Amino acid sequence: MTCVFVTPMSERGLPYRSIGRMATVAQWVEGARPRTLPNAIAPVLVGSGAAAEIGGFVWWQAGLTLVMTIALIIGVNFANDYSDGIRGTDEHRVGPLRLVGSGIVRPVVVRNAAFAALTVAGLTGLLLVTATGRWWLLVAGGMSIVAAWYYTGGKRPYGYAGLGEIAVFVFFGLVAVLGTTYLQAGTVTATALGCAVAVGAFSSAVLVANNLRDIPTDAQTGKRTLAVMLGEARTRRLYRVLVITPFVVSVVLAVARIPLAAGLLALPPAVLSARRVSSGAAGLSLVPVLRDTGIAMLLWAVLTGVALAV
Repeated sequence: MTCVFVTPMSERGLPYRSIGRMATVAQWVEGARPRTLPNAIAPVLVGSGAAAEIGGFVWWQAGLTLVMTIALIIGVNFANDYSDGIRGTDEHRVGPLRLVGSGIVRPVVVRNAAFAALTVAGLTGLLLVTATGRWWLLVAGGMSIVAAWYYTGGKRPYGYAGLGEIAVFVFFGLVAVLGTTYLQAGTVTATALGCAVAVGAFSSAVLVANNLRDIPTDAQTGKRTLAVMLGEARTRRLYRVLVITPFVVSVVLAVARIPLAAGLLALPPAVLSARRVSSGAAGLSLVPVLRDTGIAMLLWAVLTGVALAV
C-alpha cells in the first residue's frame, strides 16, 4: 500500500528520502525497539516479588503497572527516534531501524506516536493512583514522563549531556521497582531497594552498550553521551561494573535468604555479553550485547521475583 505525503520535507527542512511508501507494521515494531522491553518488565517482576514477600502482592495492580511501564518505554523510544531524527543524529547510525532518521516516517507521525504511548502510560498510572490512593506516586509518574521526553527532546536534552545512564538507573531502577512494591504493599523493604539497584544497573548497562556502539557517530554529530565523554576504554569498564552489580546484590541478599541466590543462574548471558564487550567488539558486533544484557536482566528478574514470592 502506498501513499503520497502532503509535506515532503522533514522538520529540519531536508528532503524526505522515502516519499511514496508507508512504513510497514514490522518497521513500526522495530522502531519501537522491542529489545528494550526487559527494561520495562524486569522492575515490575521484582517489585511485585518484593511486595509478595511481605504479603502485599495484588495481581491486577501488577498487571496495570506492567502496561504502564511498557507504554512508557515505547514512548521513550519513539520520542528518542523523533528528537534524534530531526537533529540529524540518526542519519548514519548503526543498529535498529530509526523511523525518522531513515526517512521512512514523517517526524510529526513519530512524535504523535510518542505522545500516544506516553498518554497511555500517564492514564494507566492515574488509574492506579486513583484506585489505590497512593497519591504521591503521581509526582514520580509525572517526573518519569517528563524525563522520557527530555532525554533527547527539548532545547537542552539531558541525554546529550551524559546524564542518560543516571536517569535510566533512577527511573527504570529505583522508581520503577520501589514504586511497584509501594503501590501494592504500601511500604518498601531493604530487599526491594537491593532489587531496585540491581535492575537499575542492568538497565544502565543496556544504555551503556548502546552508546558504546554509537560513540563514532555520536561524537561526529555532537551528541555528548556518557560514553563519548568517558571514551571507549572506560565505557567498556563501566559496562562490566554495571553488569556484575546485580549478581553482587544476589549474593548479599542470599546471605539472609538463600533462595535469592537463584538470581546467579542468570550469569551465563551476562558473562557472554561482558566477554564480547571486553574483546573490543564495536559497531554491529555490539548489537548482540544489548540482546544478551536484556536476557540476563529479564532472567534475573524472573528468578529473583519468584524466589521472593515463594
